[in-house]
Amino acid sequence: MSWKKALIALSGCLAVGAFLWFDLGRFLTLEALKANRQSLIAYHASHRALMVAGFMAVYIIQTALSLPGAAVLSLAAGAIFGSLMGTVYANSAATIGATLAFLVTRYLLRDAIQNRFGTRLETMNRELETRGFNYLLFLRLVPLFPFFLINLAAGLTRLPLRTFVLGTMIGIIPGGFVYVNAGASLAGITSLSGIASPRVLGSFALLGLFALLPVLYNRLKAGSPPPSPPPKS
Repeated sequence: MSWKKALIALSGCLAVGAFLWFDLGRFLTLEALKANRQSLIAYHASHRALMVAGFMAVYIIQTALSLPGAAVLSLAAGAIFGSLMGTVYANSAATIGATLAFLVTRYLLRDAIQNRFGTRLETMNRELETRGFNYLLFLRLVPLFPFFLINLAAGLTRLPLRTFVLGTMIGIIPGGFVYVNAGASLAGITSLSGIASPRVLGSFALLGLFALLPVLYNRLKAGSPPPSPPPKS
């Protein structure tokens, strides 16, 4: 590993270590958000641009370092900025943070993974290069797959950067809006687990399946036998 890669890896480890050492996660809880909501709203009223920039910076860092707290930050976006603009800010920050995690993982580890397992991954890489958007959209829409793991795993493949950014930006809109919209009515929330109902999760899964329909169609089409030639007269 070159000294540049080592420095980036060390910086990331130190940042995560500082987060854990100073117990900064205590500020990213539902209780802390409820206790400080009015202060945050008041600060936003007098320092709008600074509040938006600060919020997005925190969200980007949290996502890029794969730290806990994304759900609370999405609730905070709704509580402070409202459902519409909160979704815009949270979605933009999450996409930027995910892209940073994707790029860092690709820079640090992809070459080593491809050199070691390149022949085994060739089929998957070709599939991702052509239909990666559909796969990524499915993974983003279906809430069974951890957000940060998708960022890291995608960085190890040859999935195009543009596809990753676009698939992430679109795929996280439904889930992000659910949490941001819930944050706009923060007083009625008692736990994070109760925000997304089974019906909502089922709707996301259905959207994810729709995203895979073109892939399934192409696979079925490729596996079907060629049409028989017309009989000779």
